[in-house]
Amino acid sequence: MFRFFSRVRTIVSSELNSLLNKAEDPSKMLDQFIADMKHDISEVEASVAKQIASEKLLKKQLDESLEAVSKREEQAMIALESGDEDLARRVLEEKNKQESHASSLQVSHSEAAKLSEELKVKLREMKDELREMTMKKDSLKARNESAQARAKVNRSLSGMDSGAKSGFDRMEEKVMRSEAEAESSEELRSMNKTLDDDLAALTNKSSVDSELEALKAKMNAKKTSSAE
Repeated sequence: MFRFFSRVRTIVSSELNSLLNKAEDPSKMLDQFIADMKHDISEVEASVAKQIASEKLLKKQLDESLEAVSKREEQAMIALESGDEDLARRVLEEKNKQESHASSLQVSHSEAAKLSEELKVKLREMKDELREMTMKKDSLKARNESAQARAKVNRSLSGMDSGAKSGFDRMEEKVMRSEAEAESSEELRSMNKTLDDDLAALTNKSSVDSELEALKAKMNAKKTSSAE
């Protein structure tokens, strides 16, 4: 029973490392340790109560036996005073038996009282240890929750670095490509528009030149007719 507490103390003193290495939930394990300690304390309390009851019973029997010894001595004196020596002798023999029984009860009671005191000391030690482990459990659970929170944040940051950041980089590259394509199409459109304008101007110029030549030819024809 008491070795159990030493084992629990060793496990809890190793704090979270061994528990985490075994992939156990420290919070649940610590709660279970405390529950086991409380259960064992309840059993020890029951044992201590029985031992104290036994001690009290022995004390009662011892007191009764000592009282019987005293009573037999008084009875022996009364028998002697009445002149009945034989009765006094028989009473004294009974007194001696009671003294022997009382002596035996005295030894048993002393041992029982000693054991009761030892068990009560052990029980107090167990309860003190339980209080200590309970306080340490709360501290370890808080530290475990903090460690889990840090681990979760680190995993989130790691996922952000490897996933979200690369995704942003891809989207940025895609936007830049779209911008480049838009600029290229705009430039091409501008080039095509200039070419079309130049061709249209050339066509218009050719038409005017043709009309101009026709008009010159008509004027020359009139001059020739007038000269004849």
